[in-house]
Amino acid sequence: MVMEHNSSVTEFILKGLTDQPELQLPLFVLFLVNYTATVVGNLSLMSLIILNSHLHTPMYFFLFNLSFIDFCYSFVCTPKMLMSFISEKNAISFTGCMTQLFFFCLFASSECYVLTVMAYDRYVAICQPLLYVVIISPRTCCLLVFGSHLMGFVGTGVLTGFMVKLNFCDSNLINHYMCDIFPLLELSCSSTYVNELLSSVFISTVVIISSLIILTSYVLVLFNVIQLSSGKGLSKAMSTCSSHIITVALFYGFGTLTHMKASSAESVGQGKFFSVFYTFVLPLLNPLIYSLRNKDVKLALRKTVKRLTVSKLMGLP
Repeated sequence: MVMEHNSSVTEFILKGLTDQPELQLPLFVLFLVNYTATVVGNLSLMSLIILNSHLHTPMYFFLFNLSFIDFCYSFVCTPKMLMSFISEKNAISFTGCMTQLFFFCLFASSECYVLTVMAYDRYVAICQPLLYVVIISPRTCCLLVFGSHLMGFVGTGVLTGFMVKLNFCDSNLINHYMCDIFPLLELSCSSTYVNELLSSVFISTVVIISSLIILTSYVLVLFNVIQLSSGKGLSKAMSTCSSHIITVALFYGFGTLTHMKASSAESVGQGKFFSVFYTFVLPLLNPLIYSLRNKDVKLALRKTVKRLTVSKLMGLP
């Protein structure tokens, strides 16, 4: 990505999560543990899906992509955050800032769309089970995931492109621990009307489209489940949706709290607090939610551990 801008600012200073020196080391350890667990958790889930043939279904194909997004997502902010706890000057170049903004928005929007695709997948599985193989074919799965990433890429590219054109004159202190849209707009010395409009349209489009599809899918699922006379069928239907519902609720809940427009200093601090959950905690929780609440994943884990143990005892590579 080529960054061409006319601003006098060549780097930004990130204010960070806290300015209290006594909290720097504990926070460094906490976020390092979180980062390690996020990487290991998502890599483990992706590996289980690859290594176990009974997980080679559309549902787990989408789950694989969700974990892949969370895995990449963890690289966007965490390394810079960790450096901020041990470095004296928490600076980031203009190019680095815009690159971080691009990938942050890309993975956030792609996750929205993938969660939407997963809701549609559950709708077809429960409401049209006889046609599931036909509707959710391997080709359709690939097209849905490709479309999710493409829509995120196009929207994020336009958004970042207009952000690069802004002028930043004197102030370069970002009241955040990362380069986010609204903290950057507050620093610009040029008109931000177009950028604010684009940001609103981008966020609204992603949220409204995905929310409508997810809500519609689960309303139809609910109607179908109510008509089920079998308690076993009802239990099975709910178990296949519960993990996804929890993930969606956490993602949209913390996302809404993070991006609500704040006016007071206290609200800005609360926004940073909620963004920690949105940026660092959710990528860690997603593999745990799908692992702890999913019998197929737990079975795959036991099989994989058993297979590795047997291979080790027999001295196989």
